[in-house]
Amino acid sequence: MVSGGLKHVNPRFFVGTGKLEEIQHMISLHQAEVVLFDHALSPSQERNLERDLKCRVLDRTGLILDIFAQRARSYEGKLQVELAQMQHSLTRLVRGWTHLDRQKGGIGVRGVGETQLEIDQRLVRGRIKAINKSLEKVRKQRDQGRRARKRAEIPTVSLVGYTNAGKSSLFNRMSESDIYVADQLFATLDSTLRKIQLPDFGPAILADTVGFIRNLPHQLVDAFRATLEETVEANLLLHVIDCNNEERQLLKDQVDEVLHEIGAHEIPTLLVFNKIDLIGGKPQVDRDEHGTPWRVWVSASTGAGMTELRQAIGELLGEDLIEPTLPLEPRQGKLRARLYGQGVVKAESVDARGTIKLSLRLPRENFIRLLKEEGMDPAPYLPAPSPGSDTTAQEAPALP
Repeated sequence: MVSGGLKHVNPRFFVGTGKLEEIQHMISLHQAEVVLFDHALSPSQERNLERDLKCRVLDRTGLILDIFAQRARSYEGKLQVELAQMQHSLTRLVRGWTHLDRQKGGIGVRGVGETQLEIDQRLVRGRIKAINKSLEKVRKQRDQGRRARKRAEIPTVSLVGYTNAGKSSLFNRMSESDIYVADQLFATLDSTLRKIQLPDFGPAILADTVGFIRNLPHQLVDAFRATLEETVEANLLLHVIDCNNEERQLLKDQVDEVLHEIGAHEIPTLLVFNKIDLIGGKPQVDRDEHGTPWRVWVSASTGAGMTELRQAIGELLGEDLIEPTLPLEPRQGKLRARLYGQGVVKAESVDARGTIKLSLRLPRENFIRLLKEEGMDPAPYLPAPSPGSDTTAQEAPALP
């Protein structure tokens, strides 16, 4: 790695002539085959550097695209990576076929025809158009899934954070899944969804998304729009932060910038400080002056803090939680099993007539939806209004 104090960027090589000679010496000394620049290079700068250094030159965007190409696994992920690569290479096409400098025209062989460069550009643009059509189908499928979840009133919780912060490990721990996890950059490129159960709340959808990085290339933001939409449409964001990283505040700020860029900065966010096992920390929930959770300390690798995290998520999603008592007859066992399956039953008792009384804790909208699906009127079972309300409380009638 070489660094310098050049005040102005050299428009031809990005670096000065002295630094260029230093890089050439380092290449010769280490027999390097690739030179990496942690900056964006223009197409002409990249070509000039490769010609003088006689080896491959990659800028920041090119390196990230290469890593993405190695990590992509699903059909959608491969399409997104190819789209970003095509958009990046479109301005870097050079004429490499001197014997095909200019093709002949069409019928009658009149006219100058296209240069090889123009043909290459046309082919790339055609492929970009085809990929965009395929990704549009993916977006429509995702939209249908989101609409179905909204109709079912199931909220979405999306994991966001800097790459390698432990989002996929946390996802696996919370959803009891086994998606690919590795200690490397961009191990996750595809959005993965799983249903989870939250205590005192009920079902929610947990989404694992691609990791962010500082100065995220615009080609990647555009190409991964379908995946990032899961973040933009989420009800709650879990911003996962590696608390063992000394630059955690800087990385948090970088993620916040990307969230602002994609329009997700106004979504309620819960900070999740991961990897407390590496610093000897203990799981806990930090609350603001109103008692609302804003930060949770966990370890995805050991499972410490998972109970606290689920409770905090349930609190943030369930601001309209109610605690009704629902009487059920023995023949309504299906509804009883459904309520237990969602983890919203706090207590159960049976009276002399055999009526089952369930003490519940769940969001008001979920309670209303469940009873309507069972053909029951939820109004009699809703808790009495708070003092000062002009609405008259109704006493729940006894079941026949």
